[in-house]
Amino acid sequence: MKQIKRAFMYLFLVVAFLAFVFPFFLMVVNSFKTNGEILKSPFSLPTQLSFDQFAQVITKMNFLVSFTNSLLITTLSTALILGASAMTAYYLVRNDNWFSRIFFSILVASMIIPFQSIMIPLMNIYGARLNLIDRFPVPLLIVLYGGFGSALTVFFYHGFIKAIPLELEEAARIDGCTRKMIFFRIVFPMLGPTSMTVAILNVMWIWNDYLLPSLILTKDKLYTMPIKMKVFNGTYMNNWELLIPALLLTILPLLLVYFIAQRKIIEGVMQGAIK
Repeated sequence: MKQIKRAFMYLFLVVAFLAFVFPFFLMVVNSFKTNGEILKSPFSLPTQLSFDQFAQVITKMNFLVSFTNSLLITTLSTALILGASAMTAYYLVRNDNWFSRIFFSILVASMIIPFQSIMIPLMNIYGARLNLIDRFPVPLLIVLYGGFGSALTVFFYHGFIKAIPLELEEAARIDGCTRKMIFFRIVFPMLGPTSMTVAILNVMWIWNDYLLPSLILTKDKLYTMPIKMKVFNGTYMNNWELLIPALLLTILPLLLVYFIAQRKIIEGVMQGAIK
């Protein structure tokens, strides 16, 4: 009976794995085909391996510039979210009063507000009134990502910091550590696994986001990779032989970061368990 259950479990895992991998497989296979081959037989293997499509994509997307823009915005935004959220969560946990509880409740409740409902007022304030979209588009975009991503990150940090024994901080305070030293030398290093988890979530969100950058970034030299892919889309026709390789080049860095960070999470959890 146990062998039958184990066989069904392995069968389910194999089917689930194939279901997740199959779309990526189709993307890789069709990235080497022409429009005619993709439309005729999208599930077949390519007749020949040609990298001409990738060369055209790199040229038309201005790949190096758009990749640098995405990397800069994603890195700075994620760093801002992690730093500000960790300090906010630490303050709310260690200052348990009515103000902290109300502020945390409002912060968590803000996660249910869809961005589309505040999109127009936001553009009106920062664009028409303050004119920050034309003057400082990239810093404004990073600050907005920091604001929109902080609520969920504070929620994660809040629960983890509550589990950190207060005796550790009291012992450090007896040894002469200030509040700032306690946070940066004791508390924040202990948030490693949580920081890596929320970093992955925020990196995936910011790197793949199209709507907010398309509203803030109005100059071609500032476009991120998801925005640059629109050059392969048309109103009446899509250039699939270039769109699919562009999509593959866009998600490959994200997949690399995800797999590296996933390994770091496991190492952090194992180190925490050993300690």
